[in-house]
Amino acid sequence: MKVLHGETDVQRDQCCVRTLARSTLCAVAGALIVALSGCGSAPTRETTDPVARAPDGVSPQGRRPLRGGGYYLDDGPGDNPPANIDQIPDAVPRKEPLHRGAMRPYTVMSQNYAPMTQIVPYRARGVASWYGRRYHGQKTSSGEIYDMYGMTAAHTVLPIPSYARVTNVANNKSIVVRINDRGPFVKGRTLSVTRRAAEELGFVKQGVAKVRFEPVQ
Repeated sequence: MKVLHGETDVQRDQCCVRTLARSTLCAVAGALIVALSGCGSAPTRETTDPVARAPDGVSPQGRRPLRGGGYYLDDGPGDNPPANIDQIPDAVPRKEPLHRGAMRPYTVMSQNYAPMTQIVPYRARGVASWYGRRYHGQKTSSGEIYDMYGMTAAHTVLPIPSYARVTNVANNKSIVVRINDRGPFVKGRTLSVTRRAAEELGFVKQGVAKVRFEPVQ
């Protein structure tokens, strides 16, 4: 039997077999991890925030960096905005019956929410975000079709429909929106407005802004 550097041919063959087995096992395990990661990251309305982009260049959930001004989950401005987009007015408050289905308590991401069942005076502050084309044309919690160019907003518990005056505390810009959707469901976010509303409030590029809001009747 031939011996090279104290190692037999048989020993070398056995070593090669073990190395090949380990490589194959690692490859299979890696593919499995990638597959599971893909399934676990599938976005749904209940588990992701329909926001454009965060001001620090990190996705709203902090999981991956956004480069080159990219938008989270392909959200962002629409391809064919209305020609008169600058002339779209604020929402005009009017008396409307509250949506019964939107009054029911619900749970999202293990968090329980109890929507308000009547319009009452309040004043609130928080962080607002905006959502755009990813939900454009889809149904809102009120059953209406979401229009990213309208003056509407989403809140977790405010009555649907209701109206609120929203003010950007950084620049004092103010608008009136109609609450017709639920969200946002990311910690630290209080309100999500349409892209058009975010333009009027002056925080489209930043993605989020500190706002104060109160009901308008």
